[in-house]
Amino acid sequence: MSMPISQHVKELLRLAVPVIVSRTGVMTMTVVGVAFLGRVGPEQVAYMAIAGVAIGTLIITTVGLMVGTMVETAHALGAGRDRECGQVWRRSLVYALIVGLVGAVLCQFGEKLFLLTGQAPDIAAGGGRVLAILGWSLPGTALYVTTTFFLEAIKRPEPGMVAILFANLLNAFLNWLFVLGHWGMPAMGAEGSAVAMALTRTAMAACMIAYALLMADHARFAVRERPRRPWRDGAAARGIGYASGVSYGLEAAAFGSMSIFAGWLGTLPLAAWSISLNCSALAFMTAVGLGVGTAVRVGHARGRGDRAEMAMAGWVGLGVCMAVMALASIAFVVLAPGIAALFTTDAALAPLAATMIAMAAWFMIADGGQGVMLSAVRGTGDAWVPTTLHFAAYFGVMIPGAWLLTFPLGLGAPGLFLAILLASIVALVLLSWRFRQRCRPRAVTPPAADPLP
Repeated sequence: MSMPISQHVKELLRLAVPVIVSRTGVMTMTVVGVAFLGRVGPEQVAYMAIAGVAIGTLIITTVGLMVGTMVETAHALGAGRDRECGQVWRRSLVYALIVGLVGAVLCQFGEKLFLLTGQAPDIAAGGGRVLAILGWSLPGTALYVTTTFFLEAIKRPEPGMVAILFANLLNAFLNWLFVLGHWGMPAMGAEGSAVAMALTRTAMAACMIAYALLMADHARFAVRERPRRPWRDGAAARGIGYASGVSYGLEAAAFGSMSIFAGWLGTLPLAAWSISLNCSALAFMTAVGLGVGTAVRVGHARGRGDRAEMAMAGWVGLGVCMAVMALASIAFVVLAPGIAALFTTDAALAPLAATMIAMAAWFMIADGGQGVMLSAVRGTGDAWVPTTLHFAAYFGVMIPGAWLLTFPLGLGAPGLFLAILLASIVALVLLSWRFRQRCRPRAVTPPAADPLP
C-alpha cells in the first residue's frame, strides 16, 4: 500500500534538509568570498566573477560526472545489495581524481579563454590568475562530491552537513587572512579568496573519505574492499555520469554566457550580476537538496521496481520545492537592499546589485522546479534524454533570448533575467513530461533483471 502524501513529505525532508544545509554551505563559501572582495573593490569582485564563469562550469560538470555514484548506489540499496553500494563508491574515487586533475590543468589557460570571449584585457588578466588557483580545488571537489553522493544514497546525509559547517568556518578565516591581509600575510584580493577555496575543498574531501572508511558499519557496505574490476564494473555509473556531466556542463556554460553578456555591459554591471547570481544560487541550494532527496527516493523505488512510488516521490518533491522557492522569491523582492548591503558598501554598486537581486526572484520558482525534475528523471536511471531536453531549453531558448532581449531590444540586465525565466519554464515542462513517461504503470522487475527503457 502506498504511503500517504504526508509521509512522503516527511521522508523527503528527512533526506533533503541535511543536504540543503550541506549544499548551501558549499555555496556559502563562494558568497563569503564575494562578500570579502566587495570590501576591497568592484574590480576584485569582477575578477572573481569572470573566473567563476569557468570554474563554475567545471565544478558543475564535475558534479554531473559523479551523479552516477548516487544513482547506482541508490539502486543497489533499494535492491538489497548493500555491499555493492561501497564498491560503487570505491570505483568512483580514481575516476573522480582523474576528472579533477584534468579540470585543474584546463584552468591554467584562463586568460586566453577570457580574451577570446571579448573581455577587457585587465579583467581577462585578473580573472585568469584567479582561475589558475581555483583550478587546484577541483581534485578535492570531485572526491568530496562522489563521497557525499555515496553517503546520501545510503541515507546518511548528516556527515556532509557537519563537514560543510566546519569548512565554512575555515574558509571564512582563510578569506580574512588572505583577502584582507592579516597576521603578516599580504592582501591578495581575489587571488587570496581562490587560495582559501582550494585549501578548504581539499580539506573537505579528506574528511569525508575518512568518515566513509571509518564508519561503524563499514563492513556492511564493503567500503574497505578493493574493487576487482574497477573500470569495467564502473561503466554503468560513468555512463549516467557522462550524460549528467554534459547536461550540467551545458547549463553551467549557458549561465556562463550570461555572465559574459553582463561583462559586455561593463565592470559595474558584471559585479552586480555576480552578487545577484550568487544570491540566487544560494537560494537554489534548497532546490538542489530537495532534488537530491527526490532522486534518492526515486532511485530506491526504482530498485524495488515500484513505479507508483517513483511517481509519488517525484511529484511530491516538485510540489515541496515550488512552495519553498515561492517564499524565497518573496524574500528576495522585500529584502533586496539589505541583502546587497551584505556584499558591498560601494555607493554605485550597492543599488544596482539590489535591483538585480530583486530581478532574480522572477525565475526562482521555475528554476527550482526544473532542478528537482531533472534529479527525479536521473533517479529513474535515464541518461541522455534529460541532457537533450536541457540543451534545448538553455541553448535553444536562454542564450539567444538573453542576447536578443539584452542588446538588440535594449533591455540591458533585465533581459538576462527574463531569458532565464523563459528557459526555466521550458525545462520544467519538458522534464516533467519525461518523468511522467518514465513512471507509466507497467509490469516491471528490479533493474538488474529488467532495465527501464
